[in-house]
Amino acid sequence: MRFAGLLQAACLCLTVAGFLTNHSQAAETTRPNILFCIADDASYPYMGAYGCTWVKTPAFDRVAREGLLFTNAYTPNAKCAPSRACILTGRNSWQLKEAGNHMAFFPPEFKTYVEALAEHGYTVGKTAKGWAPGVAVDAQGKRRNLAGPAFNSKKLKPPATGISSIDYAGNFAQFLETCPEEKSWCFWYGGFEPHRRYEYGSGAKNAGKKVTDIERVPAYWPDNEVIRNDMLDYAYEVEHFDHHLARMLKLLEQRGELENTLVVVTADNGMPFPRIKGQEYELSNHLPLAIMWPAGIKAPGRMIKDYVSFIDFAPTFIEVAGLKWDQTGMQPAAGHSLTDIFNSTKSGQVNPARDHVLIGKERHDIGRPHDQGYPIRGIVKGGMLYLRNYETGRWPAGNPETGYLNCDGSPTKTAILDLRRDGKHQQFWQLAFGKRPAEELFAIDSDQECMQNLADNPQYQKVKQELKQQLETELKAQQDPRMSGKGGVFEAYQYSDPRTRSFYERYMSGEPLKAGWVNKSDFESGPLD
Repeated sequence: MRFAGLLQAACLCLTVAGFLTNHSQAAETTRPNILFCIADDASYPYMGAYGCTWVKTPAFDRVAREGLLFTNAYTPNAKCAPSRACILTGRNSWQLKEAGNHMAFFPPEFKTYVEALAEHGYTVGKTAKGWAPGVAVDAQGKRRNLAGPAFNSKKLKPPATGISSIDYAGNFAQFLETCPEEKSWCFWYGGFEPHRRYEYGSGAKNAGKKVTDIERVPAYWPDNEVIRNDMLDYAYEVEHFDHHLARMLKLLEQRGELENTLVVVTADNGMPFPRIKGQEYELSNHLPLAIMWPAGIKAPGRMIKDYVSFIDFAPTFIEVAGLKWDQTGMQPAAGHSLTDIFNSTKSGQVNPARDHVLIGKERHDIGRPHDQGYPIRGIVKGGMLYLRNYETGRWPAGNPETGYLNCDGSPTKTAILDLRRDGKHQQFWQLAFGKRPAEELFAIDSDQECMQNLADNPQYQKVKQELKQQLETELKAQQDPRMSGKGGVFEAYQYSDPRTRSFYERYMSGEPLKAGWVNKSDFESGPLD
């Protein structure tokens, strides 16, 4: 009896061990794959799913149609590197030390969700632009792949100058071939489009677009053929990004992997035009977002009005991977997982607590004395945008005599600068480049372009004070250095590119410097103040 009992117990142990092993393998294979797709400088309104007719985005529209379309998604910081840092860490840019700036040294203490997933069994990779521009190394000085190892070897002939030769979808296919069948994967598709520069007229020449296709030119730009062509060229590059997304979705279908792949499609900041990219207005930070996951999202086809922030992505990815945040070794997140929305069947406002987002910036591109930034904090809530500008004596887009370096060179920028120089239509220059008051308040539900500052309007004083108080309370809780009088720390962090570091002093002393992202004609002949 004793021997029979021991034998029975041994068999039971083997059975349980086998069950646990098989269960573990099943859990691994059922963890979703993650395909994160991020365009470089694409604005919220200009996707087909949002009703835009002159930008054709069938792949983005499909993700929205078969998943969720978000109408209130915001980056905390409307510039490439700090926006991407928020995505990767789940923290706001003012919580990221040097990484809150553009062209920064990424602090070793901040682990990314990609690094964490790689440590917990995911195969990870990226193509093209990950976290950039800047320098990221660990405590021993070894280079870090914040968004995963690069897959960039596949090339194609670009359809226009300014469009990358990287075959994004081809490199994704190559990545998939390296993935073990039993492991889930996480891939970062970082398209370079629609980042400047554009081939002028490519939208009309290559895609048959017409300037009359554009329903409306924003009120802060002049409405003429030059600006409309610039917008069409932007559209053409967005469509290039979308074309590769379509190829990726098709590839996943062919491989039978789309069902259990969480696909997220967005952009890092608004379009590279004056008053948008690098600023903190509504269309600077308000970005497109569509998410699909056939196996994991209930009631697809919903439109979501909840305010969501880019700091919500990392917590989402960690949770769906079956991990607890404290298992990852990542710094505490300010964001919250989006799985509450995935698991709901509601449209519109799903979670009443998601009723606002915080935004802000420190130093972006250089061009001011001592590489100073233009610090802003803001809050978006209830159809209102409140902004606090901390250094109103500085130029928001960079000093005029050094080319307004926080605004990419473009036909639209040139047209606005020329109008000021010719003494015509000064309002466009003022809106894009002029100095600003300490406080700005906009009713973005009716004034999406932020044309009417309501900060001094007596009717809006109560709402302004409420937004300001909530903003400062939350920033203090998040230990924003600027709330404790230590905002100068962001000015002290070194700009990572020595070629243009201390640009203002060196340029003004006569050194022949070049800033490749602006035009020579962007530089004013002297200071304007």
